[in-house]
Amino acid sequence: MSNADDTLPVSAAQAAALFADLTQLSSLVLAVSGGPDSTALMFLAARWRQALRGGPKLLAVTIDHGLRPESAAEAGVVAALAGRLGIAHRTLRWTGRKPQTGLQEAARNARYRLLRAAAAEAGSEHVLTAHTLDDQAETVLFRLSRGSGLTGLAAMARTTRLDGLLVVRPFLDLPKARLVATLEAEGIRFLDDPSNRDPRFSRPRLRGLMPALASEGLDAGRLALLARRMARAEAALDAATGEALRQVSVAATRPPQNSAGPVPVGFDAAAFARLPAEIALRVLQSTIARIGDEGPPQLGKLEALLDALAAAHPVANGRFRRTLAGAAVTLTGDRLTIERAAPHRRRAAAAAQRSSARSKGAFTKSR
Repeated sequence: MSNADDTLPVSAAQAAALFADLTQLSSLVLAVSGGPDSTALMFLAARWRQALRGGPKLLAVTIDHGLRPESAAEAGVVAALAGRLGIAHRTLRWTGRKPQTGLQEAARNARYRLLRAAAAEAGSEHVLTAHTLDDQAETVLFRLSRGSGLTGLAAMARTTRLDGLLVVRPFLDLPKARLVATLEAEGIRFLDDPSNRDPRFSRPRLRGLMPALASEGLDAGRLALLARRMARAEAALDAATGEALRQVSVAATRPPQNSAGPVPVGFDAAAFARLPAEIALRVLQSTIARIGDEGPPQLGKLEALLDALAAAHPVANGRFRRTLAGAAVTLTGDRLTIERAAPHRRRAAAAAQRSSARSKGAFTKSR
């Protein structure tokens, strides 16, 4: 799906179209690491604002993760370029001990935490990142490799709400090569982060597979097209899930066992059992995420719960009860109830999971 236009610089008119829906905002935070993508973001945003003769105030923020000795000097390079472009700049540092495992995820969480703080101080809730079509393709591959469902394969959206921030990705449909070409045409230098090629991390390894996949027709454009189609299906399923919730919901039959928790949710068990499996999973997922206090439940655990519910209804005359993500799921007769799990039940469920893990480990070692 590649074509000759994929290497053309981004024109001022094209950049204006990418930023058009942001014109009326009072301020924007730009996440700028100094690599080619974010440097192009800073340059194109500065040129766009200058052409408006006003527009949102721009603040470029560089996060110094402190993971390489060069990072402080690199942040200084970004600050100098921001000054030449007439953009305010701040460098924020990730301090404290760094984890030995899950480093990239921890760095990402720290980056957005610091960006959120910078945005709050600047009076903005919009943070622009320079994710490209290539990043979208890598995200699809990354999530495929981890067995994600439709939600995960929809990958990144242009705008995402994240812990009080609105993260905007104006370049999501642009190939990285166009941003590089833009900087080269303007004579703007950019930084090279060697961690982007470090084979210890998943994304660089997946990035290395892209040329071979492209030779078979599975290039970045096609992977991004898959993400768009998954997002379309996701929107339709979300609407169907909302309708299903209205159809199967009934009043809960008892007060919450945890008086401080939310009101229990009741479902007609027979009506729930008739739902298509994907819709039933989403009904469970949204309800457990809202009622429980341990975050969204994992897809694999939701699937196991749905299978157990299907086996228990309608043949089981006894009482079915499971705990997942801080929510208790009970099937009694014609009623399915989801409520906040009592603290002692959560501790018991966690202990059972640890015991099961130890048993599996012992079995593996004995083989």
